[in-house]
Amino acid sequence: MKLFDSHCHLDDAVFQPDFDAVLARAAHNGVKAVLIAGVSEKTSRRAVELAASHEGIFASVGVHPHDAAGCSDETLAVLTELAGDSRVRAWGEIGLDFNRMYSPASVQEHWLERQLEAAINLRLPVIFHERDSGGRLIEMLQGCHAQLPGAVVHCFSGTGAELRRYLDFGFHIGVTGIVTMQKRGAPLRELVPAIPDDRLLIETDAPYLTPAPERNRRRRNEPAFVRHVLFRLAEVRGVDPESLARQVWRNTCRLFGIKATA
Repeated sequence: MKLFDSHCHLDDAVFQPDFDAVLARAAHNGVKAVLIAGVSEKTSRRAVELAASHEGIFASVGVHPHDAAGCSDETLAVLTELAGDSRVRAWGEIGLDFNRMYSPASVQEHWLERQLEAAINLRLPVIFHERDSGGRLIEMLQGCHAQLPGAVVHCFSGTGAELRRYLDFGFHIGVTGIVTMQKRGAPLRELVPAIPDDRLLIETDAPYLTPAPERNRRRRNEPAFVRHVLFRLAEVRGVDPESLARQVWRNTCRLFGIKATA
């Protein structure tokens, strides 16, 4: 079984003490590739550095909505330069987060628009973050989604209506360990059968969102645990895990422009 953790944050300091062991555990559990998602200039730079020095690691660059207040034209210039590296396969994690409001809504929207322009100009697929935007992200994407070379809604946890809109846009849907959680994951498990086979991605969002049953033993998530997401999805969808793994691997490589044998 060959797995691709399509969204994690291995640049996080919590992985520094045992980084090589984390990669070894991932490989032992069939995780042959990961994508480290940038959320700021600093983390994007680190993601590119890690991708450049480790086989099977890819990177994205971007400014998360939480960090939008610190974004600038200079930041976008640096990210655009970083995006020239061959290991950078997407722009993101970008979007809207009206839950904690670390950055004002107007600021989030401004820098989302600017980053969408950059992604379109660079022909990079986009990794979207959305939380409690009340449909505003969909509204903002209505006029430009067709220009994007591809996109994934990271850690999808929206409504059925939102899922249908994202699918209508042609987007992929990223599923995290939330799908394994008994109570929190119930609404998501009802929706995942509606995701077409060729639009499904799996991810950990490590070090966050540790899936069951690992969350009962460990607080920190890591790419090795994406296997639990795959198996829970296969169970919910009533399909063979091996065939689902092959499909999700192809989906991820296609979206990020990576040779399927990578």
